[in-house]
Amino acid sequence: MANEKILIADDEARMRKLVGDFLKKEGYGVLEAADGEEALDAFYSNKDIALLILDVMMPKYSGYEVLQEIRERSAVPVIMLTAKAAEADELKGFSLGVDEYVTKPFSPKILVARVGAVLRRGGASGEGEVHACGGIVLDTASHAVTVDGMPVELSIKEFELLSFFIKNKGIALSRDTILNQVWSYDYYGDARTIDTHVKTLRSKLLDKGALIKTVWGVGYKFEVADGKEA
Repeated sequence: MANEKILIADDEARMRKLVGDFLKKEGYGVLEAADGEEALDAFYSNKDIALLILDVMMPKYSGYEVLQEIRERSAVPVIMLTAKAAEADELKGFSLGVDEYVTKPFSPKILVARVGAVLRRGGASGEGEVHACGGIVLDTASHAVTVDGMPVELSIKEFELLSFFIKNKGIALSRDTILNQVWSYDYYGDARTIDTHVKTLRSKLLDKGALIKTVWGVGYKFEVADGKEA
């Protein structure tokens, strides 16, 4: 992960320096932006940014507005910093394509660990596998998903979650299993984030979202009726 470039966008100079110092200690290159406009300028000026850390509340453009514009052009991983922990706020971010949320106040060491985990997940691409199931086609090489032939834009985490469901179709998966296998053991969060991601993923898959069943008291199961595998 050394030398990968991280953009930190936060209107608090103290926060940018604190997070930046910890990232630099781990060998990352660091860029800073004090508002949403600077964040977009930095993103467009540096084509090799590996990950963005965006504060939700920023002058000129909010973190959500920056994320929305970036997602029209790039699938670069994004971690959102927020003082809000409401489910509606998280759903808004996930629907726009955020990969992780970190709620303030937070430990800089934990944030750096999440940066590493997100980058590792993003770099762990498949070996060109194509999975077709229930009208959904998922291509690990191109990171593409179609539903009944129509392309669907998913974040990295949503793509990994759908891939895990499809590979384990018909199996009831506990939240702990999903958390460990999709988010990995070094994820510093709780299982609630799974429910939030599942809600967003279901909505993006339209009527095919119903293939992700809730198994009460357990977790979730991807289930396709007999004869509808393709």
